[in-house]
Amino acid sequence: MPGEIVVPPLGESVTEATVAKWHKNPGEQVNLNDLLVELETDKVTLEVNAPVSGALKEVKVAQGGTVGVGDLLGIIDASAVGQKAANANAPAPKEAAKPVPAPQQKQPEKAPEAQKPAPQQSAKPQAKNESLSPAVRKIVAEKNINPSEVSGTGKDGRLTKGDVLEALGSRNEQATDDPREERVKMSRLRQKIAERLKQSQQTAAILTTFNEVDMSAVMKLRNEHKEQFEQHYGVKLGFMSFFLKAAINALKEIPSVNAEIEGDEIIYKNHYDIGVAVGTEQGLVVPVVRDADQMSFAEIEQTITEFGRKAREGKLSMADLSGGTFTISNGGVYGSLMSTPIINPPQSGILGMHKTMDRPMAINGKVEIRPMMYLALSYDHRLIDGKEAVTFLVRVKEGIEDPGKLLLGL
Repeated sequence: MPGEIVVPPLGESVTEATVAKWHKNPGEQVNLNDLLVELETDKVTLEVNAPVSGALKEVKVAQGGTVGVGDLLGIIDASAVGQKAANANAPAPKEAAKPVPAPQQKQPEKAPEAQKPAPQQSAKPQAKNESLSPAVRKIVAEKNINPSEVSGTGKDGRLTKGDVLEALGSRNEQATDDPREERVKMSRLRQKIAERLKQSQQTAAILTTFNEVDMSAVMKLRNEHKEQFEQHYGVKLGFMSFFLKAAINALKEIPSVNAEIEGDEIIYKNHYDIGVAVGTEQGLVVPVVRDADQMSFAEIEQTITEFGRKAREGKLSMADLSGGTFTISNGGVYGSLMSTPIINPPQSGILGMHKTMDRPMAINGKVEIRPMMYLALSYDHRLIDGKEAVTFLVRVKEGIEDPGKLLLGL
């Protein structure tokens, strides 16, 4: 039906999303393509727009609810177009308003998933909720517990108070009741970050090798041309484009760093799709600069700038985040002097940039103050030997210290 608001395709390997925010309330009028609701997946935030104009008649899943592809989010009454006043007093929107406005406007932290949308999502959770005793129902509502996720030990599999308390845990009880502490459910993005980082440590034999690079030549070149570069291309000349170019040259010489392990096979990538880690308020995301070896410095900077804007606005798509072959992370923008970055699986390597600091260096038998940066390469030792890792990092260092070679493709 044209008035149905449904969950759109969420992207490759993504099957569920969380209703992050409704931008319209039942009874309000909407126009075609108006933003209705934001869905948060474990990778990106998706916007769902109005399929037709009319009045938002009913919201099926409140903020905090979990949905799958194709699930019904709400219904728009197309016949109510232009009837705001009548629609605001109509009984249907009031009926639909029961599960939604209270969690959205008055009590956004009061477990909307457990209290309200459960009766509307499926028959199974509804039946389980109806079988709860008043004491169990009270704990479930107060502690934001999904009854369908707890195994019951009572008669016919019913939940007992002991089942719920055991699921909650004594430590969780104390933390929830302590007014000095706050319990907030992890976002899907944060859950996915935690899952992938743990997966990386458990499945890869991660080692890290370090080097340092003299940034003098790059900084000099950048200072000489940054104003003209920005005027000509409409984007600032940063350091990331130099590091992408230097890393690609090194990847071409050491192809195992651009490869991945799949089962008992090694997949060597003859394309260079470089992930650039970007920090957001929601967590770390890694959009991918595709075919970066074929891009100019200006194209790389324009792409990275656009990714930064989309990340801040929550507009990154699944296509932006998928398929990287190697990753570069710049902890230096936050002041990090040295770190050991964690590989982004299934990739086999990640380059960590850090803060540039003036340090005394021995140059041609003399002590000079130079802007120095520590570099770190974390790599999967199952695939990459120490000699290859060190050589890779040396090649990156050489490219940055002699940027003319990067410009000439040498």
